[in-house]
Parts: sequence; structure tokens; C-alpha cells
Amino acid sequence: MSSWSLPFRYVMGFLLLVAVVAFLFYAREAIMPLVVSAFIAYLFSPAAVYLSEKTRLSRRTAVTIVYFTAIVLVVAIPATITPFFLDELTGVGHDLLSLIRQLQVVLAEPVRIMGMSFDLAELGLGLEQLQSALVTPLPENAFWILESTSRGTIWFLVIIVSVYLFLAYWPDMRDWLLSLAPASSRAEVRDLYRQVRAVWMAYLRGQLLLMLVVGVVFAIAWTILGIPGAFVLGVIAGLFTLVPDIGPVFAVALAMGVALLEGSNWIPLSNVWVMVIVFLVYFVLINLKNMWLRPFIMGRSVHMNEGVIFVAILVATILYGILGALLVVPVLASALILINYLLRKILGDTSEKSPEALRFRRSRTIKKVNRN
Repeated sequence: MSSWSLPFRYVMGFLLLVAVVAFLFYAREAIMPLVVSAFIAYLFSPAAVYLSEKTRLSRRTAVTIVYFTAIVLVVAIPATITPFFLDELTGVGHDLLSLIRQLQVVLAEPVRIMGMSFDLAELGLGLEQLQSALVTPLPENAFWILESTSRGTIWFLVIIVSVYLFLAYWPDMRDWLLSLAPASSRAEVRDLYRQVRAVWMAYLRGQLLLMLVVGVVFAIAWTILGIPGAFVLGVIAGLFTLVPDIGPVFAVALAMGVALLEGSNWIPLSNVWVMVIVFLVYFVLINLKNMWLRPFIMGRSVHMNEGVIFVAILVATILYGILGALLVVPVLASALILINYLLRKILGDTSEKSPEALRFRRSRTIKKVNRN
């Protein structure tokens, strides 16, 4: 095969780069679902690797078992829980509508405080509009709801299929990506990949530890408050800690709903006050988790300063929402490894191991000594 001249190779490389950037811009809406798919596959990958190594099954068979087991659990758990809470949720909905009607009656009359009169009729009108929106959705929104649901279903199917593809074919994709590096640099690139992979695995262990701590703490808290189903509510709080913002909100909403419906086993207060106490306890514990526990665990897992972790999580949440908060820590740690590698190359540092590699090697050595 004849080789291209150096100028022609530069031109073709530039055109290829432009084509890749143009394709990514055109398919930018698909990037986020693919990122979600890759992250889900990354979470399930250790289970598939463990099953393959312990049973000597092929990777494809182990991936299939783990994949379909996860799908069954994802479908079975909500299907099991929903009928149990359906009547309670219906009752809560009726109670909320009744509360809105009572507030409308109160707000219809001016409120007098210390001789001053406040007209809150506009607020009552807003509650009436909220009630109408809850009870009778507007017909003109029906098409938008149908379109959003259809698009969400399609993206969900894309994610489901992509997760399996990432799980089953990641070794082939990894080897192909590594083969793109020049032959003289492949050993360095492979070592760089190992460092980045060590960061992500450490992050996964940190997430699992965070889920365990949060689950135990909330289970103990709800048990002390006498909330029925405290253990289950604690497990749910631990599991949903994986999803920043929405996960904890869902967990506390469920706990508050149980408190409102069932009350406490020993607190001699009305169910409404028990619900308020549950919210206050949640507010204190979740802020301790966000401000201290999560940055501390994540910082120790990826060897980064806890303050930097805290600021990074806040900024990523503001800019990119849930997914940003979930991925910012390993992405930042991986970026630091890559930047350090590029700086060493630019400055002509010929040392075989970067500070990150030595740090991870030293940490593994310490762990082995502690085990022995």
C-alpha cells in the first residue's frame, strides 16, 4: 500500500476532524442519552466481569445474564410497590385538593395582621388555577404531552439497547480506540487508560459506600422517629442517593407520605406534625451529606481535595443538572490525569510514571500491606 505525503495526510486529518465535529454537532441530542447509557453500563460492568471470572462464562453470556436480571428488577420493583401505594396516593391527592379548597376560602377574605390588611385574592386565584391543572389538564397540551412521551419512549429504548452494546462490546471498542494511537505510544496510552479506569473504579466504590452510609443513617433515623417501614425507606434513600437532587427528593417525599398517612408509632402528635418532623430531620441529614459526607468520600476515593469536590458538584449541578452532578467527580479526576500527561509531554518529561500513577500504585501497596 502506497503511503500518502505528509501535507496530504495533514489535510485529510483536518477534514476528518471537521467531519467528526460536524457529526457531533448534528447528533448533539443523542450525546446525552449515550452518556447515560455508558454510565449505566459502567455501573453494571463489575457485576458482569465478576460473574464471568467466577463461573468461567463468556463475557457475552455474563453480560446477558446481568443485563436481563437488572431489567427484571427495574420492572418488578415498581410493579410490586405501585399497587401497595396506589390507594394511599389517591387518598393523599384527595387530601391535597381538599386543603387547596380550604386555603381558597381563607384567602378569599383579607387577612388582618397588627392593624394592617393584606389582600391575598390573587394567591387564591393561583391555587384555583393549580387545582384546575391537576384535575383537568388543558386539551391544547394533550398533543405536547403525547409528543414528549413518544420522544421519551424512543430515547429510553435507545438507552436500553446502548447499555447492552456498551456492556457486551466494550473490550472490542477499547482495543480499537487504543489501536488508534501510534505504535510507539501505545504502551503509554494503555497505562493512561489504566489510570483513568482506576479513578472510575474508585469513584464507583465511593458511590457504593455513600449509598450504604446514607441508607443505614436514614433507616436508623426513621426507626428512632417510629415511622412504619423504616428499613425499606432507608434502603430507598440509599439507592436513590445515586441520583443527585431528584433521588433524595423522591426518597423524602415517600417518607413524608408514609408519615402523613401512618404517623409515628410513639410520637403523640398528629400525622401532619410527624410529617414536618420527618422533613426537618431529612433537611439536616441531607445537608450534612451534601456538605461533608459526599465530598469527603468522593475526595478520598479519587484523591482530590474535599473543598474542590464540593464546589465542582455545585457548579456541575447548576450547569448540567443531575447528570453533571453525578459525573463531575470522575470526569474532573480523569481530566487532571490527561492534562498532567500532556504537560509532561510538552515539557519533555521522560519519566515513565506520572504522579497519578505513582499515587495509585502507592495506595494499592498500602492496602495490600494493611491486609497482610
